[in-house]
Amino acid sequence: MNPSKRQFLGSAAALCLTPWVPAWAQQSSEWPTRPVRIIVPYPPGGSSDIIARILAPRLAEALKQTVVVENKPGANGNLGAGLVVQSAQEGHTVLLCDVGALAISPSVYTKLTFDPSKDLRAVGMLAYSPHVLAVHPDVPAKTVQELVALSKKQRLNFAVTAIGSAPHLAAVAVQQATGAQWEYVPYKGGSQAVTDTIGGQTQVIMNGLLATLPHIKAGKLRPIAISKSERMQLVPDIPTISEQGVAGFESGTWQGVMAPVATTDPVANRLSTLMAQIVNQPDVKAQLNEQGAEIVTRNPAELAQFFSSERARWAKVVQSTDIRLD
Repeated sequence: MNPSKRQFLGSAAALCLTPWVPAWAQQSSEWPTRPVRIIVPYPPGGSSDIIARILAPRLAEALKQTVVVENKPGANGNLGAGLVVQSAQEGHTVLLCDVGALAISPSVYTKLTFDPSKDLRAVGMLAYSPHVLAVHPDVPAKTVQELVALSKKQRLNFAVTAIGSAPHLAAVAVQQATGAQWEYVPYKGGSQAVTDTIGGQTQVIMNGLLATLPHIKAGKLRPIAISKSERMQLVPDIPTISEQGVAGFESGTWQGVMAPVATTDPVANRLSTLMAQIVNQPDVKAQLNEQGAEIVTRNPAELAQFFSSERARWAKVVQSTDIRLD
């Protein structure tokens, strides 16, 4: 056999022995090729920030790549979301935020520069933290009914993370159902809203339990109710809003990850799987549960469906009010 023919047969045999790897798997394995940025579109100290900073070092270890968390607050989270939309780094810049709040933005903002449902793609859900309705300890009300009655007798300043935010619309829904007459005071994030309620500048707050529970445990805020459909095992003594007269009421912060729309399925699926594995690690799960967050994971398709339903749900609340922003 001549050398050239022997060489050809040897190459063919080698190809037969090489395991076939589909193109999508190759593409996923090549990612990431540079540091991954997790954009948190709110100030430090909020629910999204807490989860991002727990997640980042473990994700970096899994990916063998640098993962950094960057806070880009502004416009109720839309500034940071817009930065991710504009990013050309497929899968290397992602958004970690309250995806329920992000679903509200198209209904509230008349001049939104992007459409979350078209310009971002779902990656995965990580956790859920119900809203907690709480008051400054000096407020003489311990139930929803007492708080509503008090609001009709004296001015109550109600701190909200931002006009048109998920906590704001949740508070509006409670107000519509109960006839409460509090005055909303908007902030640029949950941490400052909590700080001012602790300080007495505002008297009432609706905020994610994850970021608020430490202050409740410290006695700096008194819980009135949580927005979960049933009581939480972590805080069994806090009644739900539903059992206090607003039947079926449920809201909260749904922490999830979105990426630029050009991000491919292999990259989104790999990132989703890794993040779900991390938040379900016993120590991470215990840490988040202890702070008031429940691990709720959804894959890209499931998160996309959730996002669509939340967008439709809150659009109805916005339409019943005059909450519209440029």
